[in-house]
Amino acid sequence: MPHLFSSLKIKSVEFKNRIVVSPMCEYSSQDGFANNWHLVHLGSRAIGGAALVFTEATAVSPEGRITFADLGIYKDEHIVKLKEITDFIHQHGAIAGVQLAHAGRKASHVEPWNGGAQISSNQPKGWKAVGPSAIPFTENEESPLELDKAGIEKINADFTAAALRAIKAGFKVIELHAAHGYLVHQFLSPISNQRTDEYGGSFENRIRLLLEIVETVQQVWPADNPLFVRISSTDWTDGGWTIDDSVALAAILKDKGVDLVDCSSGGNVATAKIPLKPGYQVEFSEAVNKTGILTGAVGLITEPKQADDLVQNNQADMIFLAREMLRDPYFPLRAAQQLGHDVEWPVQYVRAKSVK
Repeated sequence: MPHLFSSLKIKSVEFKNRIVVSPMCEYSSQDGFANNWHLVHLGSRAIGGAALVFTEATAVSPEGRITFADLGIYKDEHIVKLKEITDFIHQHGAIAGVQLAHAGRKASHVEPWNGGAQISSNQPKGWKAVGPSAIPFTENEESPLELDKAGIEKINADFTAAALRAIKAGFKVIELHAAHGYLVHQFLSPISNQRTDEYGGSFENRIRLLLEIVETVQQVWPADNPLFVRISSTDWTDGGWTIDDSVALAAILKDKGVDLVDCSSGGNVATAKIPLKPGYQVEFSEAVNKTGILTGAVGLITEPKQADDLVQNNQADMIFLAREMLRDPYFPLRAAQQLGHDVEWPVQYVRAKSVK
């Protein structure tokens, strides 16, 4: 029976355990460039024993950033520092992953610690957001520009170019961000997608953009490297995207060669009421897992036994940790001790291994 510290091989990549550092925005870049903050932030979690360390949502174009301080992979000059980071992660026994993202209508904001407000397109540091329909996320925000066919083709091209840069930067896993109310999720949900062309209306039409991105990325991404997709399993709002939609989508993604669905929720409706509690999204991972695709669980998973039980009970194949990894970069080492597993510590830290 698998457990939290069982290895997992997906295609040619072997993960030493089931613990994943979930993508977490740092809002610490200038013009998309990674810097030493990202090196230390991501590198410390590799030292801490996680099997897979993801970058934050990494924009495939300048206009795809949530804020002007987002990490990016939209120019070749970004590759050098990202390669330094992936090399460090791999030197310390973890796998480096990148989450490719486009913010869509949720773009052009200031950093959350400065209020998080949207910057209008006619203001310094602002730009015009785009989306499937000209519907703003909130009433006080600027309406996005509805993407035409040429704009959609550019989105596909940007994801493909970003995947090529990800290869050069040394990443071994890509996760496509189709969650949290960002562009791809906006196409999936009938709340934000009110198009009448081939990208709107029916379920089949609303998932079209995601499937096109999957296909174009697969044309350049090595066939032996894992490809993940993060989804919001529900909009938590009547008339929106549902868990039944997510299960249907997951079955299609499995047939298309996607390896794992990372099951989050929400983010597309500002007024949604989300019933937060420990493991509140696990039911989604468990439901999607029944399609036969690998799944990741995320959301208020904070204790080693809680995470271990999810794997042992086949509710998820990998455990994505976010805030808990901010609180404790060495959660995997602590979890192994609590659960009675002998894992390799960095030689520099071995003297602390026996201290209770």
